[in-house]
Amino acid sequence: MSGTDLCRAAATLDAERVDRVIDTTGLYCPVPIVRTGEAIRSLRVGDRLEILSDDRVILIDLPAWCRAHGHLYEGAREEDGILKLRVRKAERRAR
Repeated sequence: MSGTDLCRAAATLDAERVDRVIDTTGLYCPVPIVRTGEAIRSLRVGDRLEILSDDRVILIDLPAWCRAHGHLYEGAREEDGILKLRVRKAERRAR
């Protein structure tokens, strides 16, 4: 995601409520994704999870994880070197 994309996403992300925040700063792939999976299981369908990370690889990994698990990746923004990414929990899809 380019810097321009992050800025555009920031306006949308700021306006939306968050149901839970997890801080994965200082942790690197695959730990932020593992922690995201653990956190999302405790949420209800439609709830939003915000993930804080300083691992830029999460900009690739999190959208792919969301596609694989059927959750909605809502975007990312950066503040002071920390990425803030949002995921909305979706219903578990049949496999």
